[in-house]
Amino acid sequence: MGRTFQVYLDIGNNSGNGRVCSSVSGVDQLSPNGDCERTYACMHCRAHLAAHADLISKSFHGSQGRAYLFDRVVNVIVGPAEERLLLTGLHSVADIYCHGCRTVLGWKYERAFESSQRYKEGKYIIELAHLIKDNGWDSDDRKA
Repeated sequence: MGRTFQVYLDIGNNSGNGRVCSSVSGVDQLSPNGDCERTYACMHCRAHLAAHADLISKSFHGSQGRAYLFDRVVNVIVGPAEERLLLTGLHSVADIYCHGCRTVLGWKYERAFESSQRYKEGKYIIELAHLIKDNGWDSDDRKA
């Protein structure tokens, strides 16, 4: 039996004529319109992390290369906040860890000290080195 995570992203459960995206506890999962909702998962343990709808930007960089900015994430543990000088200035950030495997995935912006960076507050950075695309991606879309 598969590993149980704290939260499975809601990809609906419709009996329409859509394609099956995944099976959770033996129940086929479909989105309300019959399509699979595209999600991102932890590369190391496959825990759901974010829905594609919550992706804000692909133009970020983490300590290990490219990273995505998300509005909302699931299955993460937020560590203590600390001040870091990043490329865009001083921020108060907290590392985020995968709930399933405890891998450091990125960080949460707690506070931005420059007014032009305040849009990041409460948002999450996840590095691509720890992400895989899960559910509903065409084969061409799976390339990050």
